[in-house]
Amino acid sequence: MSHKVRVWDLPTRCFHWALVLSLIGLLTSAQIGGDAMAWHFRSGYAVLSLLLFRLIWGVVGGKWSRFSSFLYAPATVLAYIQGRGRPEHSIGHTPLGAASVFALLGFLLLQVASGLVSDDEIAAAGPLSKLVSSAVAGTATSYHTTVGKLMVIALVLLHIGAILVYYVKKRQNLVRPMLLGDKETDNAVVGSRDDAGSRALALVIFLGCAALVAGMVTLAG
Repeated sequence: MSHKVRVWDLPTRCFHWALVLSLIGLLTSAQIGGDAMAWHFRSGYAVLSLLLFRLIWGVVGGKWSRFSSFLYAPATVLAYIQGRGRPEHSIGHTPLGAASVFALLGFLLLQVASGLVSDDEIAAAGPLSKLVSSAVAGTATSYHTTVGKLMVIALVLLHIGAILVYYVKKRQNLVRPMLLGDKETDNAVVGSRDDAGSRALALVIFLGCAALVAGMVTLAG
């Protein structure tokens, strides 16, 4: 018997697609350079606000958005790879999908952090670059424009590739639930809370994160 489960609450879905748009803005403006770098920084501030929100929402958000729902032990990941996954692994993030999510969040945080203190000594300097030594700023700039950038692109492409593999080989549409929130499953499981109260809480949290980032940039300037 098929059951419809609310897997991704609205705040998680908004975070996901806002992050997609912000990353497109980041990569595009970086390639254009020049005056577009102003939008590069704005996109970076948006990404940082979104990441701070996701870290908090990963604790207080809907059931399947909480880190506790997809924080798997190494033995569980190995069992999943060997084809011994449990039914609940197909609801939210699978063990492999979870590893991809944590990696992407981690490298995005590193990328934003390095951007905040970077300084190419030509046309672009992060708002916090004045607070660190030239050596630190130089190292951050080198990482930000090479290793960090390539890792983020690689992880994004891996994420897209996994979605395509699931759609072609397993006939599972992972995009639809991230658009509409619900997933059809053979197992009756508890869905994520997604009501006016939880959405209002998410809005307050995000506005607080955005205000924190804006305040940091303003004070640094």
